[in-house]
Order: sequence, then C-alpha cells, then structure tokens
Amino acid sequence: MNYAYYAQTDPGLTRPNNEDSFLFDDKFGVAVLADGMGGYSAGEVASSMAATSIAAEVTRVLSRSEPLNQADELCRLLARSVDKANQEILRAAAGKPNYKGMGTTVVVGVFRGDQFFLTHAGDSRCYRLRAGVLLQITKDHSMLQEQVDAGLITRAHAAHAPGRNFLTRALGVGSILPLEVNIHPVEAGDLYLMCSDGLTDMVDDASIASLMKQATDLSRCASTLIHLANAKGGRDNVTVILIQAVDACVF
Repeated sequence: MNYAYYAQTDPGLTRPNNEDSFLFDDKFGVAVLADGMGGYSAGEVASSMAATSIAAEVTRVLSRSEPLNQADELCRLLARSVDKANQEILRAAAGKPNYKGMGTTVVVGVFRGDQFFLTHAGDSRCYRLRAGVLLQITKDHSMLQEQVDAGLITRAHAAHAPGRNFLTRALGVGSILPLEVNIHPVEAGDLYLMCSDGLTDMVDDASIASLMKQATDLSRCASTLIHLANAKGGRDNVTVILIQAVDACVF
C-alpha cells in the first residue's frame, strides 16, 4: 500500500495565536496532530512539544536497521512515545510559571503496509472515509462522551451541548496517562482525516463526509474543510491531516 499525505493549519477567526501543531513523515508513515491548551503561549508550547517529541521518537525507532516485526512492538512504541511526551510537558510546566497548567490533546497514527496503528488522548479525532461512508474511529475523551456512553444524552444532543471541551484525558494533566493503541486494516481508496476540534466543533460529520467524498485533491480538500470551519464562525484554530491509501504499484 502507498500513501499520500497533506496537512494544513489555520488560526481561525477569533484566536490571537495558533495552538495547534502537526508533523508527518511520509517515509515512515507517521502522522501526529496536537491541540494545545493553556494561557499565554503555553498551549502552543505544549502542542509543539508533543508533536515534535512523539514524531521524533517513533521515526527514530522505525529508522533503525532492525525493523519492528511484530504489531505489538509498534503498539508499545506508540504508547511509550506519547507517555514520554507527557512526562516532558509535565517537567516543562513545573519549571516555568508561564507554562503552569499547559497541556495538549494528541492523535497519532502510523501506517505500515495495510495496517493503521492509532492512539489518541483528548478530543482531537481521526475519521476514515471508505466506500463513501465516513466513520469516526477515535472516541473523544470528554465528559460529554462519557454521558453519551452512559446513555444520559444522545450523540446528537452532545454535538450542541455546553461543556463539550471538558476533557478527561490530555497530555500535561497527570503523570499517569491511560492509552489504547488500536490497529485498523487499510483498504485501497481509504481516505483518513486527523483533525483538531476547531473543525469538528464548527462542521458536522455529514458536511465533512460530503466534502471528503468530493475530494479529488488532498490540498483542495484540506483548504475546503478549513474554509467551511471559518465560514461557520472559526471560533478555534483548525488543523487537518489527510492521508490517502492507494494500491501499491506493480512492476
């Protein structure tokens, strides 16, 4: 399987700075997106630290001459890399008053052959468009999502309920960060979207699906998604990473 990548970020219409960060490495199939939180520039610092640390650690191991041969080894690598970034953010926050309370969400994916290894913390999301059907393959770590899971409110009500950004997991919050790493099979034609909540708070899933189904160019699709988020208010920074799976070339 071959993959094409494209990423774009925008500060939105109301925020003075952009606290989102992203990195991807198409050679090793690594993509990281982080959405920072905290006063002053702290959120920007936390998200940049997370994206840089996680991408560097994962690519460092994947670039070694002895490749990872087992899926569980890669799962452990992802979990270890996110935990390492969490500890680095906590140490930085403890060392500088301006960084106190900073944190960040994160969503991390690694594409290896026809498998997609995915982990996340917070409400930054990953979607998959397959055969015209959009599926959210991450579940928000938020108070509202817990209420949905408990049957207290519906998913439709949660989309417009107050307090949707009260997170139950994020980097920089505590020294112990629960993580799950899931493995998803990839099919040729799949289109994956990683995004910050600056997109999903403004644009509903049906509209996202409609735009992605019309996509013929990743850069144009990313620009259109961001433009729509801003057209609907642009209350937050917006970042998207798009990954298209295509058949491997046969010679």
